[in-house]
Amino acid sequence: MPHEPKKKHSKAVKRIRRASIRLEAANLIVCKNCKEKTLAHMACRSCGFYAGKQTREIKQKAIVTRAN
Repeated sequence: MPHEPKKKHSKAVKRIRRASIRLEAANLIVCKNCKEKTLAHMACRSCGFYAGKQTREIKQKAIVTRAN
């Protein structure tokens, strides 16, 4: 069984310790091909380029028009 704490940790001590445990913003870069923001070291979601080369084929969304 683990040992019990010898002293109570105050609210300030707990909050200071937990202040460093936080989410960081994603590292976004600008795609050199389409100028969209994308994650670093990942293929662009809008054009499929990575390191100046086409790595993924992006399907174009079909525009559905309704005839009245």
